[in-house]
Formats: sequence, C-alpha cells, structure tokens
Amino acid sequence: MSPDLVNQQAPLTPTPASAESPSPVPGHRRTKTAASMLAPVFATLFPGTVPVRFEFWDGSSLGSSTGPGTVAVRSTDAIRRLLWSPGELGIARAYVTGELDLTGDIFATLKALHLAARPDLRPSGRLILDVVRSARELGVLSRPLKPPAEEASPRGRRHSKDRDAQVISHHYDISNAFYRLVLGPSMTYSCARFVNPSTRLDEAQAAKHDLVCRKLGLHDRLGARMLDVGCGWGSLAMHAAANYGADVVGITLSSEQAALARQRVADAGLSDRVEIRVQDYRDVSGEQFDVISSIGMFEHVGEARMADYFELLHGLLNDSGRLLNHAISSVGGSRMAKNSFIGRYVFPDGELIDVGQVALAMERAGFEVRDVESLREHYAKTLQAWVENLSAHWDQAVAEVGVQRARIWRLYMAASANGFDDGGVSIHQVLSVKPGPLGESHMPATRSDWS
Repeated sequence: MSPDLVNQQAPLTPTPASAESPSPVPGHRRTKTAASMLAPVFATLFPGTVPVRFEFWDGSSLGSSTGPGTVAVRSTDAIRRLLWSPGELGIARAYVTGELDLTGDIFATLKALHLAARPDLRPSGRLILDVVRSARELGVLSRPLKPPAEEASPRGRRHSKDRDAQVISHHYDISNAFYRLVLGPSMTYSCARFVNPSTRLDEAQAAKHDLVCRKLGLHDRLGARMLDVGCGWGSLAMHAAANYGADVVGITLSSEQAALARQRVADAGLSDRVEIRVQDYRDVSGEQFDVISSIGMFEHVGEARMADYFELLHGLLNDSGRLLNHAISSVGGSRMAKNSFIGRYVFPDGELIDVGQVALAMERAGFEVRDVESLREHYAKTLQAWVENLSAHWDQAVAEVGVQRARIWRLYMAASANGFDDGGVSIHQVLSVKPGPLGESHMPATRSDWS
C-alpha cells in the first residue's frame, strides 16, 4: 500500500451514521452507538487509521468506506470474546463463530488490517482497559463464552509421540473429502511450483513432485529405496514410484490420510512399490534408504528435537544418500503461540525454524548441505489457489466439516498467503547428502539436472 493511499484512509472517528443518534424530539436523551462506544478500542488496535469499514450490530459503523472490504461485527458476543481474550485469540474466536465476518476481497482486507494494526496483537494494559470500559458501556460485562469446539487443547509433553499424534489428528483427521475439495485432484498439502503464469495447480504440484525427485537423484538411481516422512495422501510417493521406479515407504501419523493413501496407491497399481504406514518417524529403525524426503512435515518436529531428527535420518541413509527437507521458515525462528489463531486452531505446537539453523543442524548431524532454494512466492500462489477452491466448493465443504472449520481454513490460508507474499514467512528446500567414507557424494556438477 502506498503512502498516498494510507493518507487517504478515513480517520478513527465514527461516520455520520455512527455518531450519537440525534434527539428525535427536544430534550430527548442522546443514545450512544456501538461504534462510538468502541472507538477507544479501535484507536488502540489501529494507532493511525482504521483501513476498512467496520459495521456493527446496531447499524453504526466506523473506519474507511473506501477500503477493500468490510468487517461486520454481528453480535455483542464478539466484544465478550475480546473482553476475556484481548488481542488475536478473542478476534479469532469471534470470526470462527460468525460473530465477526469479512466481506469483499479477503486477501486485500487482511493485508490492509495487518498493515494498519499494532505490530503485535498481544494483550496490553491499554487494550484491556479500553475493552473493559467499552464492554461496561455496552452492558456485556459477563462470564466468558465457551470457546469453539474446533479449538485444540493437546495434552502431554510438547513434541512427545502421543502429543504429536493428537496434533496431527486434530489437523488432518477431519475429512478426506474436504481436503480433496480444497487441494484439488493432486491431494498435495504443500507448496506447489508454478513454472509459468498459466500453470494450473495440479500441474504445479506435479512439477514440485518432479523437482523433489530429481533433486534426490531418482532419475540416476532407478529403483532406489525412498523414505517419505510425512507422506500425506501419498502423492509424492506415487509420483516417485510411477515415474522413477522408486521403492517407497511413506509414513504419517494420520490414520485417515493413510487409509486414503493406500487406496490411491492400490488404484494406481503401485502397491508393489509403495508402502504406507501409520508410524512416528522416531519408530523407524533397522532399515536403510537411498533417499529421504521430508515435505511439509518438519514444522511439527520442533527446535528442541531438530538435532535428533536429522541424526535419526542420517542413520537411516546409505552412503551418498540424499535428504531433501522442505519446510516453512522464519527469520530467527518462531513458535505458534498458544494464544494465537494458528496455534489454537490450525497447527498447535507448530514451529518455524530459521533456514540457517536448519542447515547448521544438518551439518552437525553429518550431512553436507548442497543446495538451498526458496519457494516463497510459489506458496503464496498455492494458498491463493486453495482459497479459490474452498470458495468455489463452499457449501460442500461446510457439509463435510461444518461452517466453523471451513471458516478456520479460509482465514488461515488467506492470512498465510499474505504472509508469504510480503516475506513475513518463507519456505525453503534444503538438499543435503550423506558423504561416503572418502567424501563421495555422487552429486551432479550443476543444478541443470533439476532446474
């Protein structure tokens, strides 16, 4: 957004329709509107201007009428949510339940709100005080509302086997049919690779699968034994087996994923080359592989277990074997905060690790890092395509998982697309090799094999 556009935003004052209602007869007491009573809260949330129009349950409004969308606050319950969970979590709960909604271009609206909001939405003394005062004026000082049922509350030690299984089940064991509506026929839940502007999503996912296979050198190792950690619905495993004759073991903690993956493998006639297991990566032992792929799974490992993860994979590889780690990253690293929308509803316990730390951990485990590639812009486009799919199949999606979960996915994918678009987060493929006793890598001289 350009400075000129920012300067044209409406100031933080109620619009004429939002101001205190005029007295219908002389001497009649003026009645405050929701917009006027909530104006101090918005002044704290948006230090400069409110970039989009907020419309409230009583018909009042505030903010810009020329922004890319509108936020409808449909109920005083949204304020109760914010009262007990000031900041991102309260706002998220109100959105999930429909007490707060977005209309217009969701990507542009979220971007405008993000640019204008305080740098972080963690509760502050000023915000809490403003919310309490406004809630008192609105008459909604009461007990907290029950959180939406979709909110995750994993139990046990963080990144223990049992807790990781709970987290994976929360996210993936919801409905294979729902994921098919969102992901399309490729059934691939990771960043695609758009080789040109006209590339379709299914083509872009096939291009990503092929990129992974060629980086792993499967075209030079026909019949290689491959481990796919976090195999999802088996798409990469099937691609490697069908196109490169690989003998693939795919592991996942999601029983629903595994069931559909096995069916897809059987339908493709690949059961003799692809084995799908419900298995924790920590339980893979006594086996050797020529190559290992870890695509969109590393975010669940955690920084505290990162060294053990790479050491385990190093031990499973034959000499000159390659590992490709494909994961979302964040400069300096970050955890999905317990009171964040993503942490409660999407990826509990998720961690984004700085790509530099990933490369260092690989080297410390005995790997030689050979290539690092960012696919950040590709993920923004992938997420935009998934949101389009969800919108196009909204009624079917709601029938599968309920309106609240469908709203969660719409919000998280749109917000994530903006995060990749503006560089707030990134995604990297880090390719490494386990050198032989004399340093043998059998790596190609240039990237031309996979570019």
